[in-house]
Amino acid sequence: MQSAIKIKTKVLPGNKVEIQVPPGSEGEEVEVFVVLPEKKQVERKNILEIIEEIRSHHIPRSVEEIDRNLQIERESWDS
Repeated sequence: MQSAIKIKTKVLPGNKVEIQVPPGSEGEEVEVFVVLPEKKQVERKNILEIIEEIRSHHIPRSVEEIDRNLQIERESWDS
């Protein structure tokens, strides 16, 4: 009967992996499978979609409101 061992280890510097098998295996040929963890795929958006998303959260202001805010800001410079 064929035996299998599951060993978790970390990738060492230089992208190397070191494993230790049970005694009695020295000199025998073995197969090693490396299963890399799944990497989260970053959702990439079109720049136009990003701009539209930003605009959808923006509360429009009137010209008067913008002018008033600018005036308040300018007055704070003199203080």
